[in-house]
Amino acid sequence: MTTPVIMPKVDMDQEKATIISWEKKEGETVKQDEVLLTVETEKVAIEVNSPASGILAGIKYQAGDVVPVATVIAQILKPGETLAENAEKITPNQSQGKLDEKKPIDMQVSKAVQASPLALRVAQEMGININDVPSESKKISKEDVIAYAASLTVTNQAAENVAGKIAATPAARRLSKEIGIELDAVHGSGPFGRIQAADIKETTKPAPLSTQDRQAEIIPLIGIRAKIARRMQASFQEAPHIAETMEADVSRLEDTRTHLNEMAALKGKGKVSLTAVMVRLVAWALERNPYINSSLIDEKIYLWKEVNIGVATALDDGLIVPVVRDANHLSFIETAQKLNELSLRARQGKLELGDVQRGTFTISNLGMYGVNQFRAIINPPENAILAVGAAVRKPVVIDDRDTVAVRPIVSLTLSADHRVIDGVVAAKFLADLVKIIEHPENLLE
Repeated sequence: MTTPVIMPKVDMDQEKATIISWEKKEGETVKQDEVLLTVETEKVAIEVNSPASGILAGIKYQAGDVVPVATVIAQILKPGETLAENAEKITPNQSQGKLDEKKPIDMQVSKAVQASPLALRVAQEMGININDVPSESKKISKEDVIAYAASLTVTNQAAENVAGKIAATPAARRLSKEIGIELDAVHGSGPFGRIQAADIKETTKPAPLSTQDRQAEIIPLIGIRAKIARRMQASFQEAPHIAETMEADVSRLEDTRTHLNEMAALKGKGKVSLTAVMVRLVAWALERNPYINSSLIDEKIYLWKEVNIGVATALDDGLIVPVVRDANHLSFIETAQKLNELSLRARQGKLELGDVQRGTFTISNLGMYGVNQFRAIINPPENAILAVGAAVRKPVVIDDRDTVAVRPIVSLTLSADHRVIDGVVAAKFLADLVKIIEHPENLLE
């Protein structure tokens, strides 16, 4: 039998991945664990290795296609084996499990079967009875569930092909009869081109406005850009945003940064950026304001013990947020070193999944682009985000005798989820942050 190549699921909330490029071609001989293709999840790019040695065949998706996880995207054939031969081995009358119909599944594990919690969750999401999943080890893993799901997909698809039926889910067949649309007129977006109910609904939509009379470069909304679009829309719709702004005099902060760069140069370390200094100062303020360093998950507020600060980083095709872990336990120079490393790997496209996970708070700094003040959208599942503007020199009153002096002033805007964070809580965090920004030398002692 052939070995299926499956679109992997590498993150808990991952539903799809975009194929970036195939490193091997149709009909090419491949070895087990050799890289077949590169895909982009909603967070990072990963390489997909061959599950077996043989000949790559039956490629169903090409570069740019967005594919659901656990979908069979190709096959690995043994020498002398063909896809047609494997399809003929399956008869239409074979009784096989199906993933199409959403019907109640008994998720109770039998006494003879053991499964990991993640395997149980994946099985439940796919509508698979965990007791039917084969495993070579004593405990069923997530990979066992995905492999079993792929085998069902291949079997059901092959049976439909042998029977001469158009591949479609039961819901899609029912909807096509209700609306009066022939299945052969619908393009399927599911695994192996199977028609789903959403495809029927898409076919009934009115045609879009004509754009043929205007020239434009068309850029598909896929990959990171699509992820940003979905997450920001969901965040702004679900979380009632409040925003508060305070200004801080960064005169002493600039002096501290100059001192830190002198120390870094003596130690042969890289430069300390304003963002790196802000990460350390924000970590200090988060320790004193736990509700800002929190998440709202399943109607529960998680006050995180870790202080993991994400820093929004601009890329050519979008935005990514690498995370500085345990920022409250790092020195200024250690923070700068970690942030420089993450920023470099982000621009090179070499971030790993662990580099963008477990964030508890995010900083977005547009000051280097001349933006004085802005409001950022919360990065879910976090409850707040800080927008840092440019340092603008302006006249300010510096004492109780109304003495006026020109000082560099930075605008800080906190966006917070009002379901968890009240205005006073946000204000206290900003007040603490301004205090430490205007006296950063306190963290050097």
